[in-house]
Amino acid sequence: MKDDPSDRRETFDALFAADPDPWGFESKAYEAAKRRATLTMLFPNRFERALEVGCANGVLTAELASVCDAVLGIDVSSAALRLAESRLADLNHVSLVRAEVPREWPEGTFDLIVFSEILYFLSRNEIARVADLAWQSLSQDGVCLLVNWTGPNDLPMDGQSARLIFAEAVPWLSAASEVRAEYRIDRLHKPFAREEAAPERPKD
Repeated sequence: MKDDPSDRRETFDALFAADPDPWGFESKAYEAAKRRATLTMLFPNRFERALEVGCANGVLTAELASVCDAVLGIDVSSAALRLAESRLADLNHVSLVRAEVPREWPEGTFDLIVFSEILYFLSRNEIARVADLAWQSLSQDGVCLLVNWTGPNDLPMDGQSARLIFAEAVPWLSAASEVRAEYRIDRLHKPFAREEAAPERPKD
């Protein structure tokens, strides 16, 4: 996998053109179990507006749509998005946009931002940058969810390293973690805002 951002769209378009489900999102028991764990990590919350970074062919997007009033899925690959559009055609509260992070980060505020097995396709500096962008875009009481494969890969960055870079780039607080043999899920949020002190009552 080339790590030059200019190559990513071409690389992933070719990947999804050759195989509409290159990672077995629909067929592998691992992927189904990971999606269940992802939804469990979000329970019992319901979210008004969610952002899924790297939505691929939309399998997880469909699951997120069940707990969100609106979902924006973005991906670098037009080929992947065409597959996602077909899968999600009946879900009117889901929208899809071709974008490459961090340089094409969407506008607006979200109360859920999901990075599922996407961070290690970015460089160290890009991971830190998307952490900052996610921080800026997340509502004060929102949730940022990281899902990372922690086994070996053929990329410059492994999942554990990517997670640490993201988590340490800005002052995230960890609300919960689910650590399995092959992956981990981290639920992050911003520090709770301090309540302003009540004004003193005037003396009689």
